[in-house]
Amino acid sequence: MKYISTRGGMAPQAFTDILLEGLAPDGGLAVPETLPQISADTLESWRGLSYADLAFEVLSTFATDIPADDLRRLTRAAYREGIFSSADIVPLRPLDGGLQLLGLSEGPTLAFKDMAMQFLGQVFEYVLTQRGATLNILGATSGDTGSAAEYALRGKRGVSVFMLSPHGRMSAFQRAQMYSLQDENIHNIAVRGVFDEAQDIVKALAGDLQFKTQYRLGAVNSINWARIAAQVVYYFHGWLRATTGRGQQVSFAVPSGNFGNILSGHIARSMGLPVRRLVLATNENNVLEEFFRTGIYRPRGAEHTYATSSPSMDISRASNFERFVFDLVGRDPQRVKALWADLARDGYFDLSSLKSAFESQYGFVAGTSTHDDRLSVIRATHAATGVLIDPHTADGVKVAREHVEPGVPMLVLETALPAKFSETIEAALGKRVEPPAALADLESLPQRVEVMDCDAQLVRRYIEANAKV
Repeated sequence: MKYISTRGGMAPQAFTDILLEGLAPDGGLAVPETLPQISADTLESWRGLSYADLAFEVLSTFATDIPADDLRRLTRAAYREGIFSSADIVPLRPLDGGLQLLGLSEGPTLAFKDMAMQFLGQVFEYVLTQRGATLNILGATSGDTGSAAEYALRGKRGVSVFMLSPHGRMSAFQRAQMYSLQDENIHNIAVRGVFDEAQDIVKALAGDLQFKTQYRLGAVNSINWARIAAQVVYYFHGWLRATTGRGQQVSFAVPSGNFGNILSGHIARSMGLPVRRLVLATNENNVLEEFFRTGIYRPRGAEHTYATSSPSMDISRASNFERFVFDLVGRDPQRVKALWADLARDGYFDLSSLKSAFESQYGFVAGTSTHDDRLSVIRATHAATGVLIDPHTADGVKVAREHVEPGVPMLVLETALPAKFSETIEAALGKRVEPPAALADLESLPQRVEVMDCDAQLVRRYIEANAKV
């Protein structure tokens, strides 16, 4: 399996090479030359596998340059009890109204990002040890990527992490998870701006090829294909848990900000997983919902990116969207380059001529949710089922209800545990939700973070002073 760029300017590379690179040299994103196909017989043969062994089967189709015994060891190290609090790793729980909850928040940082990051932590260390190399991870987080990456990479040989976050725009619990880490290879940088501006800094520094090479910059954001590949696994796992026989269709509802999570569902569907619909749910920052409704992609500036009660989705420029557009335009890199040139010049591009294919060919439908919707859904779901969901998952549940079909299981992907957003839960239920006992004192721990203006040159100088070289 070799990987190319969505913009056509990268020679085909192996999985372990793109793992360490992040953005492609031409500014595009790495994608497989061709997607592996999983037959119905193969899919049926995976019933009963543990999550770790299913991860091996799926990831072995992407990471063909890692010996099978080594890859199996990595997936078993990543997905095991002790790291995840459920023996199933990803439990499937019934909700009301024909919905089921795919429990992706059983990991160490209580969020779905752990599902990919625990594998990345293992595979980064493996590849760097094999090559005798070092890597400086540069990333941006709107809430959960940062802590998941830092917990997965803390203390790992050969890796330092520089994680940008929007100052004052995450929950207190999310901030404490990141900033309380004292490991010398973890560097938190809070920038005065919104997530999109922090992400722009990451892209600018990663796009400076001399700087990227000199300081060995890599990525853990979902611009890194390994993140997408690892997330593909739980779509297969969810389908296997929700069905009893071959060919049965399942729909997935996905709270979406940066488009990486639902992109993994698109990849799984394209590999042959029987997926009926991919239901994209946004909050008030509904750029993606607007695209799937109109065919026009029009990101918003920082001043129009709202701070909401589902803060991990407060994103207006979805960095993974380019991979879907690459497929949408027939995997034509020149067309992708032209569209992103239009975007830079005009602030939008128009693919409304392809709108009929969004659902008919790719299964996408979309909807949006508000703060009042979140409170209502949290309250109603808890009253009906006793299950407490976080505000992002509530966005997913709200939109999922609009697309339930008889006989087709609807799986809502959980974003995080509710304890990470206690203020919103208290507003919905009139009582606080306590974090797990092991994390009860998290917000009182000393915190270590650099606060700076949202300026790429300031971040550059900080990396120069603190990077592993």
